[in-house]
Amino acid sequence: MLKLSNVTKRFGNHTAVNNLSLEIPEREMFGFLGGNGAGKTTTFRMILGLLDKTSGDITWDGGPISYNESHLIGYLPEERGLYPKLTVKEQIIYLGRLRGMKKQEVLKKLDEWLERFKVPEYLDKKVQELSKGNQQKIQFISAVIHEPKLLILDEPFSGLDPVNVEMLKNAVKDLKNQGTSIVFSSHQMEHVEEMCQHICILQKGTPVVHGSLREIKHSFGKKNLDIRGDFSTEFLKNYQGVASYKELPDGCALQIEDEQIAQDIFSELQGKGFVRKFEIEEPSLNDIFIEKVGASYE
Repeated sequence: MLKLSNVTKRFGNHTAVNNLSLEIPEREMFGFLGGNGAGKTTTFRMILGLLDKTSGDITWDGGPISYNESHLIGYLPEERGLYPKLTVKEQIIYLGRLRGMKKQEVLKKLDEWLERFKVPEYLDKKVQELSKGNQQKIQFISAVIHEPKLLILDEPFSGLDPVNVEMLKNAVKDLKNQGTSIVFSSHQMEHVEEMCQHICILQKGTPVVHGSLREIKHSFGKKNLDIRGDFSTEFLKNYQGVASYKELPDGCALQIEDEQIAQDIFSELQGKGFVRKFEIEEPSLNDIFIEKVGASYE
């Protein structure tokens, strides 16, 4: 388990991370969210030992993290961090050797990953010759080539088209199923919602939401209600218990205070026309994020 206890990081008078306490379960995917400048990347860099914390403790399996554990950790930064004039093979061999791997072991695993990502022809290409999306694939391989026990992914799907997003998502899920603990940051809420069991939302370095995604959704209270039909739904704009109203070409999307409001609205619709769809759903992670972070999100 990765554990952060009362971790604070200050840069002069600016507090980037404020008294952050988290427990990231072993062999699980943990979603780390926040607007720009919320403190996510700073937290990652403290976990990796690239930045010294101002106060607090960070432990992995009960002990402090240091360079002695670097072979157990993989990191995919948001920024591209590859050497552009090296070939893919030279790049991955170099990084694998830094993690204590032998050259032949690196080459074997690299071939497997290139085949999986359907780019075996890139082995001897220079990194600068690749598209941004394919550079991201190579950077991902560099983060996992040594089979880390803890993997930190900062915006891993940046620059990827939908086909490659699915390819990378499946690779991440397989790593988790094989026992890797994964901390995952993304601005794309649907990916976090699909892949993570626990989340933390940071705002100005302080957690505003933290826990099981299922329990967070349940405790949020509000529900989403989708109504489609051949009648006007404008009368619902100011309906009691409706927190928000969004007009659609053939109906509306509502956020309501509780399920009883849905029952009341359904009764109101009787006799107004044909109801093609009336569906109530749990709030999305995007709904929760916007409500908790609000105007500070950029």
